[in-house]
Amino acid sequence: MKKLLLIVLCIFCCYHCKPKHSTVITKKAVIERKNNNTPKPIPSRQKVLSKPSKIVNYSKQFLGTRYKWGGTTKAGMDCSGLVYESFRAHDIYLPRISRDMAKKGHSIALKKVLKGDLLFFKTNKNKRNAINHVGLIVDIKNNDIYFIHATSSKGVIISSINQSYWKSAFAEARRVL
Repeated sequence: MKKLLLIVLCIFCCYHCKPKHSTVITKKAVIERKNNNTPKPIPSRQKVLSKPSKIVNYSKQFLGTRYKWGGTTKAGMDCSGLVYESFRAHDIYLPRISRDMAKKGHSIALKKVLKGDLLFFKTNKNKRNAINHVGLIVDIKNNDIYFIHATSSKGVIISSINQSYWKSAFAEARRVL
């Protein structure tokens, strides 16, 4: 019984002897409390990313991934798989095929695109003249638009819309966010 009492006493002393967090009350805090205003939180030094930035950053993890028709993983992916997975990872569900993606959101002028918008292309003009390629805008610098996409020859890369091939194949830009 004495041992149990001693243990309880030690626990009690240790509990009450541990340092408590101290709060510094400033004159401003007292005035705000009197005015029923809660103190404003201290701004975080971490930059809060927008949803388009999060989607773009996620898509960049696939840079260098080889091309695989119908693929959606780092083992291989196609252009629509890249866009589909990048948006799906952020709870935005787009159709799996680029021509169906081109029906979502709203069309915008190329001059008004933003990071996170989609670019659609018609790269096979001999067939149905239909949209068959999609890219995700990752950056806009000096009137040049850079987009991430998967090509059959180089896999997942970042290209410029000002490259003659992409400029001539461009069909439309769309915003889904």
